[in-house]
Amino acid sequence: MKRRWWAGNRVQLLENGEAYFPAVFEAIGQARREVIIETFILFEDKVGQALHEALLAAARRGVQVDLLVDGFGSADLSNAFVGALTEAGARVRTFDPSVRILGKRFNVLRRMHRKLVVVDGTLAFVGGINFSADHLGDFGPEAKQDYAVRVQGPVVRDIHRFARTALATPACVDLPGWPRAAWARRRQSVQDAVGPAEATFVQRDNLQHRSDIERFYRMAIRRARQQVLIANAYFFPGYRLLRDLRRAAQRGVDVRLILQGEPDVPLARTAASLLYEHLQRAGVRIYEYCERPLHGKVAVVDDEWATVGSSNLDPLSLSLNLEANLVLRDRGFAQELRGRLEHLIERACREVPVPEFPPVPSWWTQLRGFVVFHFLRRFPVWASRLPTHAPTLALLRPRRGADVHAGPAAGAGRGR
Repeated sequence: MKRRWWAGNRVQLLENGEAYFPAVFEAIGQARREVIIETFILFEDKVGQALHEALLAAARRGVQVDLLVDGFGSADLSNAFVGALTEAGARVRTFDPSVRILGKRFNVLRRMHRKLVVVDGTLAFVGGINFSADHLGDFGPEAKQDYAVRVQGPVVRDIHRFARTALATPACVDLPGWPRAAWARRRQSVQDAVGPAEATFVQRDNLQHRSDIERFYRMAIRRARQQVLIANAYFFPGYRLLRDLRRAAQRGVDVRLILQGEPDVPLARTAASLLYEHLQRAGVRIYEYCERPLHGKVAVVDDEWATVGSSNLDPLSLSLNLEANLVLRDRGFAQELRGRLEHLIERACREVPVPEFPPVPSWWTQLRGFVVFHFLRRFPVWASRLPTHAPTLALLRPRRGADVHAGPAAGAGRGR
């Protein structure tokens, strides 16, 4: 796994939609040449409408606008929404759409789950935040807790090239890397540097980069000496990552996990809870975030290494979906992210207690644990054998006979 590391980047942490959406809309408003957006979910609520207006304004002043949405997560965009954009010159694409069967969507596997924005090839946003109002606090108890980053600097070239290529080749985008970070830094011109962060852009696909994001996590955990702090919405990783977390705790590393306590998908919490005792016996501390649904996908190791992106630590993200994370080596950023997460622990999390006298497991509990454990250990192999096909990109246009000036439909639903 060779990846190109770039020094000289400026990275800003954005927490929740309150910070993310204004930053994105401002960047689109200042665009002069190009805006590329990839998102799993785009709803026609107040956030989707605000994005729509920003993209329309950009397209009308001559900016090339490319919007890529997922065929499962954003299946209900109206003719009015799409038509206005295409009339203004924007290109709207959907990743691997499918026909509903009895009104239901069954194309749930191998989705385009990335959340990327690139403006003029010089500014990018990477994270886990969709364009929907449930990422804002005023949405109510179901509002999601999440993170993204705003990044400028040399690594944006890789993100931009990836996004441009993904518009034509959805299945796999290869970003050849350099053997060593120092070698890459020497080839980098001084004027490119705008900040202190080293960064690399990491993606997961179903061809050449099947396990890249997981391997970056595992390398960081194996090298940890003081602390591993992970906040992840859907936690059900494979055997090897679980083993690395246990081994880190056993050698004295402070390993803490922030997981869902008020899940938007109840099954996610149930699945994660099956792993609690296995991790806690090795010294891993587990906290459940109980204020609202956790949607974040972030981690900090030793105040030196951090990652923010779209990838959960579950079978869908680690073995099936198309994902993208930014991995960073920057002490200032890592300390800031750690501070935000520790504030979350202090304010809105409860630590899952370790049972003083664990009950003797029943035969059913032992059987369930055995099946789950070995299912996890072999899941990447099994996932590669699941039915698949070459994904397609469809250029969206208003349906014939439909009124493109009709009022937009409000989006609704749950997202990852």
